[in-house]
Amino acid sequence: MSRIGKQEITIPAGIKVSQSGGVFTVTGPKGTLNKIFRDDITITITDKAINLNIKRNDKFSKSLWGTYASHIKNMITGVQTPYSKKLILEGVGFKSEVKGKELHFALGFSHPVIVKIPEGITATAEKNNITITGIDKELVGSFTAAVRALKKPEPYKGKGMRYEGEVIRRKQGKKTV
Repeated sequence: MSRIGKQEITIPAGIKVSQSGGVFTVTGPKGTLNKIFRDDITITITDKAINLNIKRNDKFSKSLWGTYASHIKNMITGVQTPYSKKLILEGVGFKSEVKGKELHFALGFSHPVIVKIPEGITATAEKNNITITGIDKELVGSFTAAVRALKKPEPYKGKGMRYEGEVIRRKQGKKTV
């Protein structure tokens, strides 16, 4: 039994939740989120709460139960307060800036790196701090990970892009005799 799936999800004031077919919709002050859910889980919506129950008692349905509950909680939280992640760019000559709907990077390569910002996400770049915000937690996390993958931090000097609060394990390097 899923501990997360059993819990009742409360709907805060100012948030509208609806379901039609397999599409679950959450509307709030910051925007609207839609997600397609399989019919293995029954989602019951009342005035102030959402309950989830499994239809079949198999392993796959049980695994979806808590996952769907977490997705719904994240959708409700996202339309109230947007999610944000911060990246820190370290290194001599490494630069970042936002031009329109694109992020432009100078990462020590022979060419500039240009990344399109997806719809529903806003990005700001101040000095070497990049802040990515949006109402969809999954989209914010995957885009931030894709940007970080452009230049991962290296273990000797720590140059590259890292999350705020991330600790880089440093290596000693060569020893001089």
